[in-house]
Amino acid sequence: MRTVLVIDDEDDIREVAQVSLEALGGWNVLTASSGIQGIERAACDRPDAILLDVMMPGMDGPTTFQKLQAEEGTRVIPVIFLTAKVQAADRQRFADLGVAGVIAKPFDPMTLAGEIAALLKWPDGP
Repeated sequence: MRTVLVIDDEDDIREVAQVSLEALGGWNVLTASSGIQGIERAACDRPDAILLDVMMPGMDGPTTFQKLQAEEGTRVIPVIFLTAKVQAADRQRFADLGVAGVIAKPFDPMTLAGEIAALLKWPDGP
């Protein structure tokens, strides 16, 4: 079973994503409410993918991503940004960082697992 770590400072976003990915994706879902907590969870639990909010207080998504990339144990985990900013320039900037993809907020809980599977080219899908 695949494991996805959702890092978002908003409780409702984490909860909706977790229910959606567990129910429709059949995946194990871990959550973290900050970049620091997310980095710790990723290092300990080694998820198959990370869904990472771009705008968070303290350590934002891009900074969290850079710290994940700096560690040997977490740099291989694909990261998908969750963001309300989906202009072409933002998408390009995120792609240049090396993230696996971008999913717009608000996302559709019914299609979230499918979007993640498609971005990561997971053959078994959700």
